[in-house]
Amino acid sequence: MTEEECAPQRALRRDAERNRQRIVAAARELFAVRGLEATLNDVAHHANVGVGTVYRRFATKDELLEAIFEDGIDQVACLAETGLQHKDSWDGFVWFVEHLCELTATDRGLREMVYSTAYGGYRVECARLRLTPSITKLVERARRDGYLRPDIEPTDMPVIGMLAGTVSEWAGHVEPELWRRYVALILDGMRNREGQGRIAVDALGEEQMDEAMRGWRPAG
Repeated sequence: MTEEECAPQRALRRDAERNRQRIVAAARELFAVRGLEATLNDVAHHANVGVGTVYRRFATKDELLEAIFEDGIDQVACLAETGLQHKDSWDGFVWFVEHLCELTATDRGLREMVYSTAYGGYRVECARLRLTPSITKLVERARRDGYLRPDIEPTDMPVIGMLAGTVSEWAGHVEPELWRRYVALILDGMRNREGQGRIAVDALGEEQMDEAMRGWRPAG
């Protein structure tokens, strides 16, 4: 095949990839507000493309959710790595928690995928395997340096993110930034201080986290 014959095919592939990216971005935006009950037809309308264009790129809704989930996990992984780049371990830990909570508070679709196996399934386990090492480093580093209370565990991080999301879901229509208040209160309570007693209830273990995710079903 000549260079001239290849050029139209490359252009078609570029157009197809642009359409794919446009659909994923539109779906992420739509699901962030409406949650995962939105349909592929809704996504097509939001992306301002034909329904057929969406179905050519994603034969099923689950295929689209896969792409969105990977994009969201990439974001969380990047947040954790950026937190680890802070020289001060407490600053890095706080930066990560605040930005994680911003993501879970403002993206309903990602929240529903990450915290429930109703949509996530095996993807949730894959995400945990990818994210746990860097999040564990953030927690252990801040504990080692004496900033973080010794009974805080890596499994506390997703729960704190869920709390921010719950505040946003409950009162976001009244005060969209209210979740920040409670994240600040939680962070203050996580600081290591002399004379602190141990927290009465331990953090969830990995098996308990799995059980909690299996039991929660998002509305819709």
